[in-house]
Amino acid sequence: MVLQKRFLVLGAALFLIGLITGLLPGVMSNPRMGLSAHMQGLTNGMFLLALGAAWSHVSLTPKWAGAAFWLLAFGTVANWLATSLAAFWGTGRMTPIISPDPTAAGWQEALVSSLLLALTVAMLTGTIIVLAGFIRSKQ
Repeated sequence: MVLQKRFLVLGAALFLIGLITGLLPGVMSNPRMGLSAHMQGLTNGMFLLALGAAWSHVSLTPKWAGAAFWLLAFGTVANWLATSLAAFWGTGRMTPIISPDPTAAGWQEALVSSLLLALTVAMLTGTIIVLAGFIRSKQ
């Protein structure tokens, strides 16, 4: 029950952050990426809310359940953060379609790229763990 509540609280908070981010594209270096950041907050928040609502149908050991939570918590928040930083800084190495003319410093590109790669691994791994928990569930 504790993890279910954590998923719900984090999901609602991330959804709220996504709403607030939607007010900011006009002050971002790359407004199109700002829209992406807004959508990442909304969709990842809803993903966590849905997962929290369905958590009673997930059958995992405490170790695997904790791993799934932290991987997905990191992945969803990092997704919003990486796209927000990309929008403010104007990075584009990892997002050439949305950011065709990057203006960011090298360290900013490296930070956003590292976050995007790390969150991809975290989201894939966390989702596979949860899927296994859904499959194992007797409900």
